[in-house]
Amino acid sequence: MSSLTGVEKVQGLRRKLFRKYSLRLAVGFMLVVGFSSVACSRQKAQAAPDAMTLLQDVAPADPAKYPAMQGNKHWGNPYLVVRTDKVGMLSGADAIEEQLLKPEEVLDALAHLPPSAWPYGRAVAVLVDAKPTSSEEEKTALRRNRGIVAGELQTAHIAIHWIPSS
Repeated sequence: MSSLTGVEKVQGLRRKLFRKYSLRLAVGFMLVVGFSSVACSRQKAQAAPDAMTLLQDVAPADPAKYPAMQGNKHWGNPYLVVRTDKVGMLSGADAIEEQLLKPEEVLDALAHLPPSAWPYGRAVAVLVDAKPTSSEEEKTALRRNRGIVAGELQTAHIAIHWIPSS
């Protein structure tokens, strides 16, 4: 005859089941955590490429393809106009609409242009819209925006064809 009560028998059975299944539960939990971290890292790996990466798909600049510059009428690549408050972007010789951007948005806008916008390779023409009547504050803003745009373009290995202001 067993001296164990019903409660003790149930507790003993619970201990046996816990020992038997605790290892399986721990392994299952670790697998779930492992798979979820792999899934998260895959989502991060599939994130959209940044502007610098996209621009590297454009062929390097080929100065031999540049047109003889008489003004900006024949430049077929993107054309930037640096102003005190914004940067204007024209994309191609036949562009009739100027896109206004913050200096920090220029690379992203360039990266989303179609391949046909780059007949000379990775090069842009840049005009700084300086006026002889500009105040010192406006001249400072132009220099700041020019520096931001030039730095971003150089970091992305985009050749700059400076257009002299008239």
